[in-house]
Amino acid sequence: MGFVFIMNAQEQKKEFKKLTPFEEYVIVHKGTERAFSGEFYEHKEKGTYVCKHCGAELYHSEDKFESDCGWPSFDDEIEGAVLRKKDADGRRTEIICTNCGGHLGHVFLGEQFTDKNTRHCVNSVSLDFIPDKKE
Repeated sequence: MGFVFIMNAQEQKKEFKKLTPFEEYVIVHKGTERAFSGEFYEHKEKGTYVCKHCGAELYHSEDKFESDCGWPSFDDEIEGAVLRKKDADGRRTEIICTNCGGHLGHVFLGEQFTDKNTRHCVNSVSLDFIPDKKE
């Protein structure tokens, strides 16, 4: 006779990628990378941006736009993938991965860069990229 074990979300062990010291500084300790230095700042390939720490899907490439702020910018996230949380100083709104709580960057509203009027300013080091499959 076989047994079936059912675990709820809190009991499941999350798999996390081992981070470099700099990745840990940004993702875990809420640091930031230098402007214009990140791998995905000028990246234009079609695909999906995922959390470097846990692999959760965060952004689609069609939501990426050029804002000239020095970091990758997105005007929309994959539904339910990103949480918004006021910084301790109350002046900015941090964005974090819903799945693992990893720091992504900050979100800004009302700048009029796109019709959605939203800019997710994301550290490249917080992301990995999965290109669309070529048919």
